Amino acid sequence: MSSISAAQRGSAHGAPAASTPTRVIYVMGAGHSGSTILGVALGNCADVFYAGEVDEWLLKGSGRFGGEERRRFWGAVRSEMGEAADGLFGERVNRLIERSSAPLRIDRRLQRRRILPGYRRATERLFAAIARVAGVGYVVDTSHFPLRARELQRLSGIELHLIFLTRDPQAVVESNVREISRHEVAERRVRVLGTNVGLWLTQLLSIYVFLRQPRARRILLCYEDFVADPAGVLRQLLDHAGSDAPLPDLGALSVGVPLEGNRLLAAETISIRAPRAPVARWSLLTTLLQWPWQSALGLLRPVARASSRETATAPGRPAGGGE
Repeated sequence: MSSISAAQRGSAHGAPAASTPTRVIYVMGAGHSGSTILGVALGNCADVFYAGEVDEWLLKGSGRFGGEERRRFWGAVRSEMGEAADGLFGERVNRLIERSSAPLRIDRRLQRRRILPGYRRATERLFAAIARVAGVGYVVDTSHFPLRARELQRLSGIELHLIFLTRDPQAVVESNVREISRHEVAERRVRVLGTNVGLWLTQLLSIYVFLRQPRARRILLCYEDFVADPAGVLRQLLDHAGSDAPLPDLGALSVGVPLEGNRLLAAETISIRAPRAPVARWSLLTTLLQWPWQSALGLLRPVARASSRETATAPGRPAGGGE
């Protein structure tokens, strides 16, 4: 686990040498799949720093969560970066390179080619800076975009360890429409359809990127397995990444200073709760559209599994209700 005090010590001791690739644990998959709680759990392990959704650094330069410790840490990272990311800040990089819809922007191909070299140099330098300031051997990024993972695969300065995080698609869709009143039937139907289309594209790209990753540095994880057996699954993830760090206290996880993530990060400590009984919400549209990917996910290997499978929904098994 890393804190700002560890970061201040790390630049002199634990940081990797400039010629050593930065080890990045990247959590890939659809949004609303539980990547933040997984990232926090990993970040509480020795020699691992949870950086949050690192793609937000180029989008905004900072996250939405305050705190002096967080400001000091990311200010130190910014100082390490210098002018390496000049000209790359804003939505352009995310829209043209990282988002799953980027390949559909055929009219922006030349613009994408022009910014790719600078983007790749800045990305390598950013992760190296985070590792140096935190003084750790592993940096966890939960940006979740599969095309961002594809870019990380191409970087010689990054040793990528890929976690493909999946979740019951009914729960993902329900999480996306939760804020819409159930009386707004038309709006909810449009959101359900849009979420399913986005999820379909994300699953397609994620499977492609997962299969291109060396087997020794990739692993599939179902969120339902993680919450059913957090200690056992976390141990599998650490072992697969080559870390012998002891497991943290999963009942009192320090949030740390991640750049961005979901609202869980507003707390100082969180815990992993036992999964609740599924709510009886079910969408036939979601079932039909996501069935091909649920079947395909069941064929991917290797997989991190819960020791007790009764309460977990594995990829390829019939999905239960939403959250």
